[in-house]
Amino acid sequence: MMSKAQKLRAKRKAQLGRPRKANAERFACGKIKPDWSKRESEKEAMAVALAARKRMHGLETSSSFAGYTLGRLFLDGRITEAQREAGDDYAKGMARYYHLTGIPFPSVRAQAIDRVQGHAPETSEERHRQIKRATERMMRLEGVLLGCDEGRQVKTTVFNVCVMDYEGLRMMPEAQLLWLKRGLNALVFDKGLHDYGERECSFNNL
Repeated sequence: MMSKAQKLRAKRKAQLGRPRKANAERFACGKIKPDWSKRESEKEAMAVALAARKRMHGLETSSSFAGYTLGRLFLDGRITEAQREAGDDYAKGMARYYHLTGIPFPSVRAQAIDRVQGHAPETSEERHRQIKRATERMMRLEGVLLGCDEGRQVKTTVFNVCVMDYEGLRMMPEAQLLWLKRGLNALVFDKGLHDYGERECSFNNL
């Protein structure tokens, strides 16, 4: 007969970890057999999504780039990989600025769908530093775009493609595409200068 202490230890041991899966098919070693029906349903869901993507956007690919306007422009061959990366970095910088400052994200169609509404700013010193850095980066990026020829059109086009993610801009005319490329090229150049400057500072501090 078990003592009270032994019963208590046995009860605690039984409560440890995840409960054993009931009615699950297992291999001889005890490992649960994979649920092939679930995998098949996932494949079917993926097939439906790809068919919808092909029907709506004319793209037969599982690439994540097909999920947003800038990526589709890249898949169409209208912008280069470096330009796409610069546009993605710009979108991330703007998303971080909105998120940290608490300013509502301007579009529910934008890439950072979980950041449509930013959080209220906190009063911690580290939070203030993060907000300051994000704001400075946003202002620098906007200054780069506005510094291009026809800067206002360039800035608006880049913002509408990379942040607002307007699908209609995938078929933009060549003149507007030139504004987009001009802005993205300026962002590529600025990123190169910025990264080079940071590397120089780190080398000098060695």
